[in-house]
Amino acid sequence: MATLSFNPARIRTSIFRDSKFPSPPKPMAVPNRSKPLHFGARSVSESTQKEASRSREAAVEETEEEDPSAEVSYVDPETDPESITEWELDFCSRPILDARGKKVWELLVCDKTLSLQYTKYFPNNVINSVTLKDAIVAVSDQLAVPLPRNIRFFRSQMQTIITNACNELRIRPIPSKRCVSIILWLEERYETVYKRHPGYQEGSKPLLALDNPFPTELPDILYGERWAFVQLPYSAVREEVSSFEKGVCGSGLDLDLLGLEVDDKTLIPGLAVAASNATALAALINGLEVCAVEADAARARLILSVGISTRYIFSTYKKTPETTSEAEAWEAAKKDSGGLHFLAVQPDLDSEDCVGFFLLLDLPFPPV
Repeated sequence: MATLSFNPARIRTSIFRDSKFPSPPKPMAVPNRSKPLHFGARSVSESTQKEASRSREAAVEETEEEDPSAEVSYVDPETDPESITEWELDFCSRPILDARGKKVWELLVCDKTLSLQYTKYFPNNVINSVTLKDAIVAVSDQLAVPLPRNIRFFRSQMQTIITNACNELRIRPIPSKRCVSIILWLEERYETVYKRHPGYQEGSKPLLALDNPFPTELPDILYGERWAFVQLPYSAVREEVSSFEKGVCGSGLDLDLLGLEVDDKTLIPGLAVAASNATALAALINGLEVCAVEADAARARLILSVGISTRYIFSTYKKTPETTSEAEAWEAAKKDSGGLHFLAVQPDLDSEDCVGFFLLLDLPFPPV
C-alpha cells in the first residue's frame, strides 16, 4: 500500500494535518455502426491542452461526413454480452427542433467501457415511463444483450420516469453523478452531432437543468474523527485503485478510456479521513455514490456530493488566512489534475493502509 503523504511543496501549509470533525449534531431507422465512439484526450496540464484541442478537432473532422440525424446501435463484438450488467442512461431533450418546432428528445444508453452504445430520438409528446420501458427492452433485443441489473442516471428531474420504467423491468435504478462515460459522451455529441444537426437551435438552454442544492448536515453515522488534505503521485493512486477494485470499499475510474493523460509523478489531491470505525465508515461511504469532494474556502467547510442531488457539509474548520490559503490551494490542485481527486478512509492519519479508497472526477456537466 502507498502511504498517503502531505506534500508541502504543492500545498504550502499543513494547517489541517490534525483537523478534527466537529461533534455531530443530533421511431427512426437505426443503422449499425462498425466501430465505437471514443472520447478525446482530456488535459490535466497546460502541456497537454493543445493535444486535447487537436483530438477534439480530429473527432469533429471524423464525423463531418456522417449524418448527424442518424442513430447509434453498437455493441463491441469482442465483448461478452453477458458481462454488460450495468448501463448508464440519459433521457432528455436536446437543442434540436423537429418539424413541429418542438424540442427533440433523445435516449442515450452506454456502459462504462463504451462496449455498448445506443441512441434514439423521440418526439416530446411520448415522454413517459412506458415509452422508456419499451425503449430499454428494444436496446436489449436489437443488440442481443441481456437487460442490465443496474441503470445509473444523473438527472433528478427524470427520476420518477426512469425509476418506474426500471421497476417494471426489475432493474435497479441508481441515481448517481458517477455516470462519467455518458456525461463525456454527451459532451462529445454536443460538438460532433447536435451542433451539426439541421434542427440545431443555437443558444437553446437545457430543459432539465442540473441540481446544485445547498448542502445539508451530515448524518451522524458518516462522521469521522480527523481529516487532512493529502496528495499522492498518480502512480500510487493507480496502485490504490487496483487494490480496491476487487473489494467492496472502493471505486475507481477507467482513466485510459476517459482519455486522461496523467504523468505517473503528477500529484493528485485527496482528502484522508480517519475514524476508529474506519471499516464501517468506508462501507457506508461505498453505498453513497460519492461523486466529488469540494473545499469551500469562502465558508470554511468541506462539501461531500453524493447521488444526484445531495450535498453534505462533511466538516467545518476555523477560517484563518492560512486555512483559506490551503483550501484554495487544494482546489487549485484538483483543477490542475483535470478534476481528478480522491477520498481515502483510514484507521489513523499516520497509517500506511486504507480501508476505503474512492477515486473521484469533478466534471463540468455537458451543455445539454
